[in-house]
Amino acid sequence: MTKTKRLLLVSCLSISGFSTAQGFTLSSPTIKANSTLTDAQVFSGFGCTGKNISPALTWKNAPKTAKSFAITVYDPDAPTGSGWWHWLAYNIPTQTTSLEAGAGVVDSNLLPAGTVQGRTDFGNNAFGGACPPVGDKPHRYIFTIHALNTDKIELPTDASAAMIGYMLNAHRIAKASFTAKYSR
Repeated sequence: MTKTKRLLLVSCLSISGFSTAQGFTLSSPTIKANSTLTDAQVFSGFGCTGKNISPALTWKNAPKTAKSFAITVYDPDAPTGSGWWHWLAYNIPTQTTSLEAGAGVVDSNLLPAGTVQGRTDFGNNAFGGACPPVGDKPHRYIFTIHALNTDKIELPTDASAAMIGYMLNAHRIAKASFTAKYSR
């Protein structure tokens, strides 16, 4: 890339208000990137018999301008035409840099104070594990940490995943992701 193109790209990112944090990363001691999810992260219901435990997550090198974080887990391969939202947690304070395994249960006391769990495509406000159709190709589960430019996103508790996603995209200044797969 030429120096002129790099300067233009940096200028465009500055104008748009979006930047990437150098080295912003998301990882999990529970799930390695590009690995296969274990029974612990598989849903319990819809014909699946997993433990439905949200994985431990850790992030580092977030932008210094971040005012809060959000976590999402999304399956773009679900046969819905719009994918499937497995977990949405937002209003996570910036002093938080990790979540324990199991933090995604309903009414979790493992999430930092003020954190809100949004309604997933399973219809509840908690982590919902993998449960692709039997015989389908392996589905991708994208775990993402979003660094946001706002302290708090104000939404009703029954807001759709699409509305939460809209608000995350409107306030995101950086993100980091990893993907794992699962089939049955």
